[in-house]
Amino acid sequence: MTRLLLSISLCLAFVHHVASSGPTEGFVSLPLNRSNFDVQRPYDVPEDERYSFQHGVHKLWVYSSDKPHAPTSHTAPRTEIRIRGYDYSSGVWQFEGHGYVPRGTSGVCIMQVFGASPHATTAALVVYNGTLSYYTSTVLLENIYDRWFKLNVIHHVNASAVEIYIDGQFKMVAPGRGEASHYFKCGVYAQRYPSNCMESRWKEIKILKISD
Repeated sequence: MTRLLLSISLCLAFVHHVASSGPTEGFVSLPLNRSNFDVQRPYDVPEDERYSFQHGVHKLWVYSSDKPHAPTSHTAPRTEIRIRGYDYSSGVWQFEGHGYVPRGTSGVCIMQVFGASPHATTAALVVYNGTLSYYTSTVLLENIYDRWFKLNVIHHVNASAVEIYIDGQFKMVAPGRGEASHYFKCGVYAQRYPSNCMESRWKEIKILKISD
């Protein structure tokens, strides 16, 4: 409990700083190229049947009846970009991107901070019936359909806390969920009661960190 309170206190102090300077202030943007974007999709279909990249926009979609991303996996259907080359287990890291969810997509995770213990993820942003939430516990944005929104997720590994910003506005700080090697993902990953087709689009994706 003491560590949790300390973590939240440190993050609230950071939030106060961000309120006047923006969530990327003090961060360094790391170089990204096509090799950093690993597209995980149903294993039995070609990539271009579940993913496209045109005019700077990553479009990812999956069907509730699709296979998992590997023959040996027992997970739900997904088409996700897994950021490679920037796995981390310490420091302060940030995902930034502009997301778009078309009307009708529901029961899906669109962004993850992967890695935790004993959990699988440190943070997951899900969409149900047009509402974007942190897991299913905290509403971040209502009426998300058919509009671009800017997402910033900051992971303070050593302080064991995650901050979430939508369109530059602070939304919440949440405790970490255990030590692990972490990385960022975005796209569509089916959850409970998914719609038949799930889709999200992403552009201007950045990975940032505070220099050691």
